Amino acid sequence: MKSPADMTEGSLTGDRLADQAEFVEWVRPVLPAMTRLAARLTSGTSSDDVVQEALSKAWQKRSQFDPDRGTPAAWLLAITANEARKSARRRWFPIRFEVGVRSDVAEDHLDIETAVRRLPKRQRLAVDCYYFAGLSVNETAAVMRCSEGTVKSTLSDARRHLRSFLEVLP
Repeated sequence: MKSPADMTEGSLTGDRLADQAEFVEWVRPVLPAMTRLAARLTSGTSSDDVVQEALSKAWQKRSQFDPDRGTPAAWLLAITANEARKSARRRWFPIRFEVGVRSDVAEDHLDIETAVRRLPKRQRLAVDCYYFAGLSVNETAAVMRCSEGTVKSTLSDARRHLRSFLEVLP
């Protein structure tokens, strides 16, 4: 199977359809992680739109994929994260999160979702990529456009913050 870098634009002929089919097969294994990441970074209703926009961007820019710079998963998830950020900037209304324990959860239960939402954006992105989307440190670095050391440091800071958010005092 060709990588996106090997695929060329073309007219609406059998060649282009073959490229589209190859692109679909190339993207298919990463699609669940793209969906999970979009859901983590956006409100539920816009996550499908984010994935659709990310796939459209990936198709348009498939010739820019460079396997020497990272894996297809990292490249596609970086596009997904970018589209989620763009989607958040386009919103007309702020999203408010309630901080505290949900009413359907016992008071002594740890509310991890709320704690993750309280993290600074960069730490939340690192946690979402590494822990929820299942990316490696290297792939997370590609999504965040930083070094692996920065990802490790960011995850360490995030874990420290999460520990303080999730402490249950006697």
